[in-house]
Amino acid sequence: MKFKQSTAIMNVKHLLTITFLLIISVSSTKAQKKSYLQTLTEKNQWVDSVFNKLNRRQKIAQMFFVRAHTNLGKAYEDSIANVIKKEHIGGLVFFQGGPGRQAILTNQYQAASRVPLLITSDGEWGLGMRLDSTISYPYQMALGAVQDKELLYKMGLEVAKDYKRIGMHMNLAPDVDVNNNPKNPVINYRSFGENKYNVAVKAGEYMRGMQDGGLLVSLKHFPGHGDTDVDSHYDLPQLKFTKARLDSLEIYPFRELIRQGASGVMIAHMNIPALDNTPNMPSTLSKPIVTGVLKEELGFKGLIISDAMGMKGWLSILRMERLM
Repeated sequence: MKFKQSTAIMNVKHLLTITFLLIISVSSTKAQKKSYLQTLTEKNQWVDSVFNKLNRRQKIAQMFFVRAHTNLGKAYEDSIANVIKKEHIGGLVFFQGGPGRQAILTNQYQAASRVPLLITSDGEWGLGMRLDSTISYPYQMALGAVQDKELLYKMGLEVAKDYKRIGMHMNLAPDVDVNNNPKNPVINYRSFGENKYNVAVKAGEYMRGMQDGGLLVSLKHFPGHGDTDVDSHYDLPQLKFTKARLDSLEIYPFRELIRQGASGVMIAHMNIPALDNTPNMPSTLSKPIVTGVLKEELGFKGLIISDAMGMKGWLSILRMERLM
């Protein structure tokens, strides 16, 4: 199956559980809220009924997000609608555009989809990271210097309100990378700082605010993209550190926030020999890293999402296969 715009992957039954929660949340706003992770321990008749009606191809399609825009014209918008109708994909990642146009287009896409779509975007500093005429909050590096951590929690609540107002369900944030390499070309001000404890505390408050506001989150970029000097949008970074070093530094904020109930984690495109010695294997595709470290060692039970599949970092393994 070919998806020209594919950008992320997740567990399909987890996705359907989210869809169910989004449906019932409209009629149960006064009821006691359960966290997304709490719902995974309960049987859900609607989720099972939808899942069991999907064939193998449709189940695979449900694991893909597709890139969407509202600033690229009607032909592009129509092409995404065709993918939704033909392939029965699971969700959309919105990039550049405007909030009003996106809300209208989201309604059109939802109406065209057999299973309700999960709508998301990158909003590390709010809607303004992608959309014009919307609020941009401070970069995470600035937030790392804020002494009153309650302000970060309140910011998370406001970001959740902004997202839900235009029909989005998940923010691909916060960035919990420890910014410990001044030559890093892609993280720097997106990180809460170079101190792992401060990163965990400040990111935790931001995460808690978004989740209490009814928004799903995605910690990124697991297992830590802070100490790299290569941008994984363009090539495959390699982390040559020992597992002990990675476990004590890069992975620390992820471990802490997973303990606090993070609903999602995004995997980075990096080659990490200490965790998987397969040559040129991106962490995104690595069973020892995704299953062994994240799911088994850290006990993560939520959504696991890849970084964008259009990035060149993960494509390195395909280039190597062509040469062999």
